[in-house]
Amino acid sequence: MDFAFDARTEELRARLLAFMDEHVYPAEEVAHEQRQRLSSPWENPPVVEELKEEARRQGLWNLFLPDAEYGAGLTNLQYAPLAEITGRSPQLAPTATNCAAPDTGNMEVLAQFGDERQKKQWLEPLLAGEIRSAFAMTEPDVASSDATNITTHIRREGDEYVISGRKWYISGAMHPDCTIFIVMGKTDPDGPDIRRQQSMVLVPRDTPGVTVKRAMQVFGYEDHYHGGHAEVVFDEARVPVSNLIGEEGGGFAIAQARLGPGRIHHCMRLIGMAERAIELMCRRAVSREAFGKTLAQQGVVQNWIADARVAVEQLRLLVLKTAWMMDTVGNRGAHTEIQAIKIATPRTVVGILDRAIQLHGAGGVSQDFPLAELYTGARTLMLADGPDEVHQRSLARREIKKYL
Repeated sequence: MDFAFDARTEELRARLLAFMDEHVYPAEEVAHEQRQRLSSPWENPPVVEELKEEARRQGLWNLFLPDAEYGAGLTNLQYAPLAEITGRSPQLAPTATNCAAPDTGNMEVLAQFGDERQKKQWLEPLLAGEIRSAFAMTEPDVASSDATNITTHIRREGDEYVISGRKWYISGAMHPDCTIFIVMGKTDPDGPDIRRQQSMVLVPRDTPGVTVKRAMQVFGYEDHYHGGHAEVVFDEARVPVSNLIGEEGGGFAIAQARLGPGRIHHCMRLIGMAERAIELMCRRAVSREAFGKTLAQQGVVQNWIADARVAVEQLRLLVLKTAWMMDTVGNRGAHTEIQAIKIATPRTVVGILDRAIQLHGAGGVSQDFPLAELYTGARTLMLADGPDEVHQRSLARREIKKYL
């Protein structure tokens, strides 16, 4: 097996690493300071817009989208090491390169399933970074780990769909540039096939009946950089029938197509977060002294760092294998591997970040280091895009089936 990156990947890696060193890392503290002076916490600090302009100028834009007509045309295997690099600064780098969720998944949905009008109206502005979007699927009143449970109702009246329901943790919905929701609801709630009851429709934010009620916190954070996670109410909101994505009853299949690439993108970025944590651990360990020795000379700290390195190398190989399989046999053929990385990566990275926080003492839980916020993001990914237990259940069934 050839583990070397191809020439295009190496060239983009070099450019992206330089972009991170020269622009992104120096902007982290600047963005924090600028945010304190904004009139709204949901606005982008000016330095974020500067980063976006620089990334576009350098051709580091829309790297995630494999469709060469709209994106960089990279394979999953080519994009994986690039996503890892942006994961080292998850608050700034994905947004700066227009590779931030939930916009990435929404752009993939529109590119794959949208009609020409929908692409012109919504995909093109998203690709240009002119607007933001949100994906409204999760609901507070049902176990959303089972997507067939959703209760939001989408009924047809003449040439319109009428949407009613309550969603929450709708990422990006608090951002002032969020102008469009992709909403999943039931168009045929009594249909015999529970996976054909759902559909997806495009709902502009300014549609009467759409109310963004509040920002949901995640471990006390409001996640301003990503536009927050909102509770959104749809009260008889009306949109044209032409806002249907794909076909009626196709919502569940579209959701699965959207979440496959999303899961691997998250895992790629998580590895970058782990690398940032290891770097911070090592810098802290060689600069601090306790009980007559540097922390780097303490056996327990050495074990933490060694274990973290071994774990990251293992995860990276599994993620790269999964990316390669998605490219060669498709998402369905890589189903087991996608579930494996979704289970293993957040769990392992949470453990690495926990040790990094411990090594930093009180600083680890403070705003002076990125570790607490990185931990929050990694821990949340044990729930997002399907909780670990759902993936474990499905993966185990596949394994057991071989012996029945």
